[in-house]
Amino acid sequence: MHQNLRNHFNYLQKLNGSKVLNAGKLLSSYQISKIRGKARIQGMPTAISVEPTTACNLRCPECPSGIRSFTRPTGNLSSHTFNRVLDDLSDYLTYLIFYFQGEPFIHPKFSEMVAAASKRNIFTATSTNGHFLTEENCEKILDAGLDQIIISIDGTSQEVYESYRKEGNLEKVLAGAERLVSMKKRKKAKRPHTIFQFLVVKPNESQIPDVYALAKKMGIDEVRLKTAQIYDYEDGSDLIPEQEKYSRYKLGKDGKYHIKGNVENHCWKMWHSCVITWDGKVVPCCFDKDAHYVLGNIQEKSFREIWEGPAYQNFRQQLLRSRSEIEMCKNCTEGTTIWA
Repeated sequence: MHQNLRNHFNYLQKLNGSKVLNAGKLLSSYQISKIRGKARIQGMPTAISVEPTTACNLRCPECPSGIRSFTRPTGNLSSHTFNRVLDDLSDYLTYLIFYFQGEPFIHPKFSEMVAAASKRNIFTATSTNGHFLTEENCEKILDAGLDQIIISIDGTSQEVYESYRKEGNLEKVLAGAERLVSMKKRKKAKRPHTIFQFLVVKPNESQIPDVYALAKKMGIDEVRLKTAQIYDYEDGSDLIPEQEKYSRYKLGKDGKYHIKGNVENHCWKMWHSCVITWDGKVVPCCFDKDAHYVLGNIQEKSFREIWEGPAYQNFRQQLLRSRSEIEMCKNCTEGTTIWA
């Protein structure tokens, strides 16, 4: 808990008057839009995801990067595109996560991008499969000022781990995490806040207590359990956990699986955040993994032009009118992360 409070305090230190005012504008315009049923936007996003690369070393079965199912081009984020993002948004951003699809550490200038964002007083985070936490990379991200790192560890034994993390090596991941924790202590660094993220699926749900014990033993700051998104879930899947509380899906009376809850005609994410792909495409959120809903490209227009433009406003309006008609929203369960 102490480490979590420190992480929250670190985030709060990134705020200033103009960023708080901007967030207030976003929240008020979102609430007014919900009440009136008409999309309006004031303010710029407070949180974004940028995609360093679509490349990945693993073959996870429910991941487009893993199964190589993208229809969009693959590649690495250029320095020019990333600097354009910072120039347009750094005055408003409080949170920037270097992750969408792919493994961020594969990007040759990953730590340099982190350093550039950190210098602009933005809370920086990333999510990694943990296979690239070498001595050199650990030192680079510590020196760059990375605030938070999520390390995916979906099993506490190799057999269970590789049932989802295909071609992954748990021993290598744990060694990398241990290396980062050790170097952090050696340098007397307060960040990055380290998180073990455990994607709960049927093969690993029995190991949930074990991951908490492992994290405590290794000095990891936090454990997060996350429910798994299954693409073809209606007829069931070998990945859907037996314990319903760890599943996004519920078996209905018709014998089919359904998303828990109802798809409501509003979404806060459309007002305060977005995703920018490696080639500059601006898409609504992390559920649009293949960039089907491109709202603009930062290589062609300023971010403000895109954010306030007709394509984005039309998308927000469609969501307020009938979110269930938007394909990517049908499998959306915003808020299903289970906080430890």
